[in-house]
Amino acid sequence: MAALKDCRRCPGMAKPVVMGEAVISPMLLVGQAPGVNEPVLGRPFAWTAGKTMFRWFQEAWGVDEKQFRSSVYMAAVCRCYPGKNPKGGDRVPDETEIENCAAWLKAEIEINRPRLILAVGKLAIKQFVDCEKLNEVVGRLVPLRLHGQAVDLVALPHPSGASTWHRMEPGKTLLRRGLKLVREHPAFELTFKVSV
Repeated sequence: MAALKDCRRCPGMAKPVVMGEAVISPMLLVGQAPGVNEPVLGRPFAWTAGKTMFRWFQEAWGVDEKQFRSSVYMAAVCRCYPGKNPKGGDRVPDETEIENCAAWLKAEIEINRPRLILAVGKLAIKQFVDCEKLNEVVGRLVPLRLHGQAVDLVALPHPSGASTWHRMEPGKTLLRRGLKLVREHPAFELTFKVSV
């Protein structure tokens, strides 16, 4: 964690590095990259998108934000804020920045050995599964082999207020289906110590 916190591989990214709590968990959430508020607040999904995502989890699973953060390892494709896109919104990290951060994610997967990965947003999803459209992967359980281990992936749309995908069909139905798959997965029971 200390080495990640001190990472300076991407000069075009704003510091500080944003990380979740240091927990070992059978579930691992992978986001895209922090927004402008996450470095200030010191945690991933700390602003509007996070409020939406944690509301999904509370409604679908009865798991609140505090419980989720203390139970699930939260990673990201890139850990530093990429800055604003001149055309609006946040800049998408470039291939070099994604590659620079990939070793951190690989190490986290190897250390945690998760049984279930939640990939949130298209950039995160594409690190694991090649897909053009969200409806090709959201709402499905995708078995993978990563770094020599079997793991399942559930893809979720990005909860950004700028995205309408999760607020209209088929996104609404596929999101509900994906959240249900997580709730029914053995890793959920192990993570939250509940009976399915």
